[in-house]
Amino acid sequence: MKKHIAVVALATAAAISLAGCAGSPGSSANAHVDLTFWHGYTEADGKVLDGIVKDFNESQDKVTITTQTKTWAVIDDTMLPALTAKKGPDIVAMTSDRLPVYAEKKALVDLSDFYDDDTSNTGELKEQAVAMEQVDGKEYGVPSGFVPLSVIYNKKLFAEAGIDAFPTTWDEWVADAKKLTKDENGDGTPEQYGLVLPDHQTVGNGIWPSLFAGNGGSITNDAGTKSTIDSAANVETLEYWAKAIRQDKISPTGVDGIAADKLFTAGKTAMEIGGPWMAGVAKASDIDYGIAAIPAGPKAQVASAIGISLGVTAQTDDPKQAAAEDFLRYFNQKDVATKWALGSGWPSLRTDVTAADVDANPTVAALTGLTGTTIPLLPGVVNSGDVLTALDTATQKSIAGGDPESLLGTADVDVQSALK
Repeated sequence: MKKHIAVVALATAAAISLAGCAGSPGSSANAHVDLTFWHGYTEADGKVLDGIVKDFNESQDKVTITTQTKTWAVIDDTMLPALTAKKGPDIVAMTSDRLPVYAEKKALVDLSDFYDDDTSNTGELKEQAVAMEQVDGKEYGVPSGFVPLSVIYNKKLFAEAGIDAFPTTWDEWVADAKKLTKDENGDGTPEQYGLVLPDHQTVGNGIWPSLFAGNGGSITNDAGTKSTIDSAANVETLEYWAKAIRQDKISPTGVDGIAADKLFTAGKTAMEIGGPWMAGVAKASDIDYGIAAIPAGPKAQVASAIGISLGVTAQTDDPKQAAAEDFLRYFNQKDVATKWALGSGWPSLRTDVTAADVDANPTVAALTGLTGTTIPLLPGVVNSGDVLTALDTATQKSIAGGDPESLLGTADVDVQSALK
């Protein structure tokens, strides 16, 4: 995500101002509480979320929440200045990579006590989704979205190539991608690729972290305090995919996530790694599509997650924080979580919601039933943007023909610097 000038310029002042906001004295605990909720769900999912808020308002008479829909970029640009002026939201939805930044600036309330409350309905939340909300061992948010990257594929092209089952391992994946790649005029540039594998600025920044993890590698340690990107496992991963792309020509080079989407919707590639929105894009492009898990690497089957978090801001006093937590408790209920999954197009955040519970939405059911482990991307890392820039440089140059071992060594220095 881009670095925002407004956030940087006001960060110090905001941190000082916000440090004393949370838990300040407020009105009587019995008084009616009004809350403002900012979110960036600008499509149909936003209307579903607004409907859930409306249902919550009507379910009791002590709290009224008013939603304000903004783009994610606008939320990121304006939230700290607004909180400093005490005109910000009481509840805010944000992309998960921003949560550690706001927690460090003391813009969010520590919700650890909320999680410890048996009535919070957090006990059934997916463990890795909760890990996405943690900074220094404390929870600063509740997940509203946690969806694994998956492979969307063109069923028509699969049938034409005689492939009747989706591959389950890397070697099968590459073998099928070769079958799906067509260079009809023999000029060395395929008219149709088996797979489009972006080498930088990938969807949710999660493709290469997923592939690294599939071979037992990682970018940082679990605590997010030490770089682990310079490893033999990651070198092997880059060498494996560089060979498949450069020699076997299963994918174009120099492609980012946006270009990958365009190739898939144009029917010029049979497979792409993407998020749940690609189902709607494929349907709009008249592509008969399927959704499958990222095939297993030599060590594991892993997919990085795209995440959205809900936080309670530091401008809330005690009654407002309690009211905000009442909404989060409601949002985490199984029936509400199921409604949100069906309406948002993302799989449920609860472990007890099955594919059968959401079969009214085939995309959600498919995502719910995916095999493998889903991991959060760089949880708790404040300077995740700098870490991902170092990763992009290493992957892009490796796929272009650079030496993975040398490039990862350079990336290791940059990642460790970003973690300090």
